[in-house]
Amino acid sequence: MHKLGISVYPEHSTPEKDHEYMKLAAKYGFSRIFTCLLSVNKPKEEIIAEFSDFVGKAHELGFMVAADTNPQVFKHLGATPYDLSVFADMGLDVIRLDGNFGELEDRLITRNPQGIKIEFNASSDVSVDHLIRHGADPANILMCHNFYPERYTGLSRKVFDQFNRKWKGLGLHTAAFVSSNNKNTYGPWPVYNGLCTMEADRGLPIDLQTRHLLATEAIDDILIGNAYGSEEELKAMSQVDMTKNTIVMNPVEGLCETELRVLREYHHAGRADASEFLIRSSMPRLSCRDASIPHRDCGQDMFVRGDVVVVNDNLGHYRGEVEVILKDIPNDGERNLVGKIPKEEFLILDRMEENPDHFWDFIIR
Repeated sequence: MHKLGISVYPEHSTPEKDHEYMKLAAKYGFSRIFTCLLSVNKPKEEIIAEFSDFVGKAHELGFMVAADTNPQVFKHLGATPYDLSVFADMGLDVIRLDGNFGELEDRLITRNPQGIKIEFNASSDVSVDHLIRHGADPANILMCHNFYPERYTGLSRKVFDQFNRKWKGLGLHTAAFVSSNNKNTYGPWPVYNGLCTMEADRGLPIDLQTRHLLATEAIDDILIGNAYGSEEELKAMSQVDMTKNTIVMNPVEGLCETELRVLREYHHAGRADASEFLIRSSMPRLSCRDASIPHRDCGQDMFVRGDVVVVNDNLGHYRGEVEVILKDIPNDGERNLVGKIPKEEFLILDRMEENPDHFWDFIIR
């Protein structure tokens, strides 16, 4: 099951503001919190006291809390891979390792008696497969990607997919970040260009970022990297259907009742015997044998990438088939244009093209 999460940075805010944000996120079904100990520059006793209070409030609201750490944080707090008791005293559920200790310690830390989950950096080529083969506990391992505050430094699609093939091949739970577009947001460092994992997501509406990560079919949990997301953004993420891939389509005017029905009432899936020109959702044909879809001129000589069409009465055997155009084809009168996928949604269309027989639904606006 997918989880939504937020990021909270107590060293840059107040307990009151953080608590209000956590309550707001909990209202919309968020259940994970990411926080960072890397940027906290306080005495050990203050850190333990402040984060213990913070984590306690988060647990009261039903959140699981993960904290970013590295060997320097361990040393400052008096922890070692052999002894995580200080993190247990703080109540942390997950320790994310931004940096490693060495093969023996990285294996041993996954078998800590406190049962704290260990989250490795999914955006690096850490040899988790090697650790598992040599005794690390896969049931206690999570993977979480980096976020990238500096513009143009987020992961490329190719690198993101390359890493995820490895983690999903090992059956590991994954998380990645989207970014709030709210004003005056921040993260652990004084950089303010958003905190997303994939560069392609930077600046996009947060629901589109969320649907994009879902469409990769490789990410389990989706977290907002910067604080604070707006209530509108939290609500928009909560309204994303996490059970399937969805893509926005802007309908044209004058659709007949049958066209509207086949667009809205089906969970679409293309065919495995896929064409390079279009994705075919053939199941709607079954309900259109006795229906009529008259030909309607759309004024286009060619259908282009992102056009959504429905086969009409001029090709009666295939009447009602819903097709998403991938490459330009002539408009020969056998298909009606029913809508257009906006250009910003093409990053999801690209994913649909890679997996044409997977399920997807239209969001009709």
